[in-house]
Amino acid sequence: MFMKEAKLKFKPGNFEIISSGDYVICKVSGKKISLSQLKYWNVELQEAYFSYFEANERFKQLNKK
Repeated sequence: MFMKEAKLKFKPGNFEIISSGDYVICKVSGKKISLSQLKYWNVELQEAYFSYFEANERFKQLNKK
């Protein structure tokens, strides 16, 4: 069960835990993502994504500007 939101620093290929917790929030969907399930993020924007779908949606949003 999700208890506390973690604060992370996203790096290429991994992330650093700044403040401990169980999950992060997907920037696109608002879904909670368990740290053990976190696979998609953007280093430049420092955003987490629930799945490839949300990561792709965010990429599309950014390229419309």
